[in-house]
Amino acid sequence: HLTYSFNVSTCCGFSPLTGSITCSITVSITGSFIIFTFAFAFAFVLGFAFVFAGFMHFQKPEFYLRIIPKYLPYPKNLVFVSGMAEMLLGLMLLNAKTQQLAAWSIMLLLVLFLTVHTDMIKNPPQWFRWPKGLLTLRLLLQGALIYWAFLYV
Repeated sequence: HLTYSFNVSTCCGFSPLTGSITCSITVSITGSFIIFTFAFAFAFVLGFAFVFAGFMHFQKPEFYLRIIPKYLPYPKNLVFVSGMAEMLLGLMLLNAKTQQLAAWSIMLLLVLFLTVHTDMIKNPPQWFRWPKGLLTLRLLLQGALIYWAFLYV
């Protein structure tokens, strides 16, 4: 049995002068962990991996902008929306009431991200110096992440 209290506060700001967006996330967890289950531990790791990845969309948007396939419209919006979705879904995965919805949504998001991964294999950016074999392994990682999320359905 696991008892915990989970509080999250976020703050985002946009500077019209510089065109930059800054975000901060504060997470606090308190409670008594009677039995720390592996299921919660894995959900915690996956959830915070998504929160961190989403947060990085706001800290390093230029990296994500450079890997958006050219045929997708509004790349800047896609970077910020996907970052917000990753953070939200990562947090939802930690709540028993929203965990199943989060898992389905994470799986859908990861399937949508396959367009980025396949485009990078077909058209590797000049600045991205990973060999095609390593880029192809990322597809396997996507499959593993989809399966990991499926464990919470």
